[in-house]
Amino acid sequence: MTTSAGKSQIFRAGLIQMRSGRDPASNLDAAMKLIGEARTAGADYVQTPEMTNIMELSREKLFEAIAPEESDICLAAFRDLARKLSLHIHVGSLAIKVSPDKAANRAFLIDPKGEIVARYDKIHMFDVDLANGESYRESRNYRAGELAIVADLPWARFGLSICYDLRFPSLYRALAEAGASMLTIPAAFTRQTGEAHWHVLMRARAIENGCYVLAAAQGGTHENGRDTFGHSLVVDPWGRVIAEGRTEPGVIMAEIDPAAVTAARARVPSLQHGRRFEIVEPMAEPTRLHVVKDVS
Repeated sequence: MTTSAGKSQIFRAGLIQMRSGRDPASNLDAAMKLIGEARTAGADYVQTPEMTNIMELSREKLFEAIAPEESDICLAAFRDLARKLSLHIHVGSLAIKVSPDKAANRAFLIDPKGEIVARYDKIHMFDVDLANGESYRESRNYRAGELAIVADLPWARFGLSICYDLRFPSLYRALAEAGASMLTIPAAFTRQTGEAHWHVLMRARAIENGCYVLAAAQGGTHENGRDTFGHSLVVDPWGRVIAEGRTEPGVIMAEIDPAAVTAARARVPSLQHGRRFEIVEPMAEPTRLHVVKDVS
């Protein structure tokens, strides 16, 4: 297993909680203001939520408003801001046009020189019908990613993910086994599912992998009518919530000590104890077993 041994410097993380609307320029202004506030408060690393640049349910209006990566005004502005503030900016995600009829839900990790050091396209698409009548078909507009991504920052190795990925624990185990000690989960969780599952799932991902979880969120009722849960969270490797927002836009600050990861993993070394196995089911003849899945 790859590790990020030797990186133990404490750093300050700022999570930007937003209520993005339909206009990318207005959302950019709001995000940049809050990023500036986080830097003034001492942040070394700042994370924005999923869909920082736009929250739009209409397919036609979405594709009218977004652009390819090379001409996206938000990405260019965030790169300039990272240089100006000498700051690591993690754009939780932008809607990026990748073809005439598909976008990517793409995260960007930008270093203090304004260079993009990592990109991540959301792997798991949110295609659901909720009990209150809400319906989402993310795969209609977005192309699913296929690569899990880790990136080294000065303090630790970061594992990138986005929102609905949270419900797929094998992704986070793979990131932890690849050396990640910081799991990033920027999100736009619906209020209904957030009230039921947000805290328990975030804490579970931290506990089972002995990692910090950093999750900037969208919160409140958006211009397009969608209701998101907010409650941006920082969870430590023992599963304790050490910083939390509410539903209003703002900055959530936390001090992150990478040494806490080493301590938690020493107390419960489950990453060292994982074993590969086969799943079998009995056939008609009770003495025979049939392999139905190999997870090695």
